[in-house]
Amino acid sequence: MGREIGSTDYTRSQRTRYRRELRRNLDLFETFLDTAEFIDEGTVGVELEMNLADSDTMAPALLVDTVLEDLDDEDYVHEIGRFNLEANLPVTAPHGAGLRDLEQALGTAIDRADAAARRHGARVVPVGHLPTIGEELFTSDAWRAPGARYEALEKSVLEARGEEIDLRIEGEGRGIAATFDSIAPESACTSMQLHLQVPPEQFAATWNAAQAIAGPQVALAANSPFLLGKRLWHETRIPTFVQSLDTRPPEYATQGVRPRVWFGERWITSMFDLFEENVRLFPALIPESREMAEEPLLTEGSAPRLHELMLHNGTVWRWNRPIYDPGTDVPHLRLENRLLPAGPTPADMSANAAFFYGLLQSLVQERRPLWSRMSFEQADEAFQQCARWGLEARVRWPKVGRVRVADLLLEQLIPQAMDGLRELGADPEPIRRYGDILTERARSGRNGARWQIDTVTSLELRGADRPGALAEMTRLYRAGVDSGDPVHAWPVPARQRG
Repeated sequence: MGREIGSTDYTRSQRTRYRRELRRNLDLFETFLDTAEFIDEGTVGVELEMNLADSDTMAPALLVDTVLEDLDDEDYVHEIGRFNLEANLPVTAPHGAGLRDLEQALGTAIDRADAAARRHGARVVPVGHLPTIGEELFTSDAWRAPGARYEALEKSVLEARGEEIDLRIEGEGRGIAATFDSIAPESACTSMQLHLQVPPEQFAATWNAAQAIAGPQVALAANSPFLLGKRLWHETRIPTFVQSLDTRPPEYATQGVRPRVWFGERWITSMFDLFEENVRLFPALIPESREMAEEPLLTEGSAPRLHELMLHNGTVWRWNRPIYDPGTDVPHLRLENRLLPAGPTPADMSANAAFFYGLLQSLVQERRPLWSRMSFEQADEAFQQCARWGLEARVRWPKVGRVRVADLLLEQLIPQAMDGLRELGADPEPIRRYGDILTERARSGRNGARWQIDTVTSLELRGADRPGALAEMTRLYRAGVDSGDPVHAWPVPARQRG
């Protein structure tokens, strides 16, 4: 879905042809996966989505076109919301000083975008949900960025669903119960997506490991506690994204039809399992054939392009998504980890990346894999609990039983992740730096979500109303980003005057 498309309307015959070509792509991919040679360099990459906020009010600033024109850099692109933009960072590797290079690249990407935004009266805020978003933003088409693919996506989701989008999220008071005639709430979700290049023979183990640790990973990094003025989940981005792109009417959900944003339902034995499930379980949302896109299936001396399969894969939003990239010469495979929110700081985000890459490396080397000692349902439950409660969640874990996730991180998973980084050949300094950041975050219980909640609570106890507290908290959040200090070290305003 990152590429532009040529149409927003498709005929029945086009849909039928697309289905046939999708099956053909899948069969070709199965054969190719078994016989081809893939690049295996273990590189890592990052995509960072960010928000634009008005410098004075901190409300969403619908200025992405202007800011991107000012930046004039192909590494910055639209996201679905007119107050979002995405930065694509240089590919690096976790060995040596690669993670410190990532931190520096994240800082540069944020600073350059923020400088452009400031020239137009706005600031860039790297956060999972911009806290000042209100329902009024989503009552017209003004929220949506230009592009046929966004219009086609919205049209296809709403046509498949057959009715408006219901957003139902538990939280303070009665939580959120709102209805929208668009997929606008999806634009509230801004993430940091981690990519890892993986050879075919290791993909299943790597994906299974990523699924198994999804709960602790999201608890450690949670940074989206407020939406539409309400305090909800610590990582509210998770249910918001699921519900905003839900093509199922309630009756289909009751019948057990899978949502398009999906954790999955089983451990896998091959990357092919995931592509086969996508084709078997999910109808096409954007049935644009390779002929319509003017893209060949095969070109001499290169890997198959598989246009239909790749486009379809981009409309099934797994939290850990498989990626096939034909490249220009030799193809490669990637795991795309999509469950992390943006922010708070480059140091925090690089620490989150260090945890993910290090822990995966350690887990795939174990003689008895973690996923062989826990059920898939257990991993899914941990993911939901940790999204809801963050570092305060309790999860079931092999050999431990039910445990507070912060204790599990401190006693087992963070040290194991740092061991994995040593196995990968990371320099001692970034291992020490990111290990300390993660440890202090888990020990203090203060991730981005906890800081936001505590800050809004303090401001309200000092007399601010909720909109004022959210605006002031967002200003303080941006000041924290400017400081460069990891979020566990950010101050919280005193709760009483004087």
